Amino acid sequence: MTPEYFLEVQNLKKYFVAGKPNLFSRTVKHVHAVDDVSLELARGEVIALVGESGCGKSTLALTLMGLEESTAGQIIFEGIDITHADEKQQKLLRQRIQMVFQDPYESLNPTQTIEEIVGEPLVVHKIGANAEERQQRVVQALEDAGLKPAEIYMRRFPHELSGGQRQRVVIAGALVLEPHLLLADEPVSMLDVSIRAEILNLLADLRVTRQISIIFITHDLGTVGYFADRVAVMYLGRIVEIGRMREVLENPRHPYTKALLSVIPVPNPRLRRERVILQGETPNPIDLPKGCRFHPRCPVAEVRCQQADPPFVQISPDHKAACLFLDSA
Repeated sequence: MTPEYFLEVQNLKKYFVAGKPNLFSRTVKHVHAVDDVSLELARGEVIALVGESGCGKSTLALTLMGLEESTAGQIIFEGIDITHADEKQQKLLRQRIQMVFQDPYESLNPTQTIEEIVGEPLVVHKIGANAEERQQRVVQALEDAGLKPAEIYMRRFPHELSGGQRQRVVIAGALVLEPHLLLADEPVSMLDVSIRAEILNLLADLRVTRQISIIFITHDLGTVGYFADRVAVMYLGRIVEIGRMREVLENPRHPYTKALLSVIPVPNPRLRRERVILQGETPNPIDLPKGCRFHPRCPVAEVRCQQADPPFVQISPDHKAACLFLDSA
């Protein structure tokens, strides 16, 4: 494992079986949810994973979390290969890798109080010498998540909280185990615009105060420049461009990244880009197109794009993209 990285993902794949062999076809087809993804994450770094709905972002997070078994590839976390960790190893990993799910309305048990919800991981992992010590950790997690004073919220139930407060409870439930890596899966998409900035500020603060590394999953490129160090653009199961945030936003090289950036609202009309509206639908992940998988929707595709699968091209030390046009540039 490279010393400067504490998480390395190498050629990771996650396929789902799409139907079994039958009388008319003996072929087993698969959904290529995550298809040969590689990325690295340094301690204390924030990387934004962006792309359209259905591109494989959440499946990648679930696979990193161990909630889905990888089909191929390797996941190395803090020097240990966790790709096929058994149940005992997974339980230990939960203390260091936590996930914030997208919907705070569905991810909280409506029959439990906030104290019970946030404190449950401590009970499961048998952390804390007694109930008083566990309660202190719950209070600290709630206040770190922005619910101050914690005593006001601990006896409440989820239905008594607003959407933003619920999402803070979800974050507190992840923080209570003091993880090293936080997988934030669309943590602000269900919230009002006014609340989104508060949650983003919270994650940015936690990154500094707790030295937590974050993989921030979103479909909105307009929010990722707020606090992420790097951005990885994902399309149909693959990362097509990855690099430092400013470099990718100011100098996108893949046609898909350019299309995503072109539709971000800009308040100054003089700075607006020409919008690139992608035509057609995303190809079927079961029956992927030959060559570049983006070519059916690419506004600059040529005949060669239908025949060759583009490799990653190193544009700068911290910027790579996969496009045939980069080879000839």
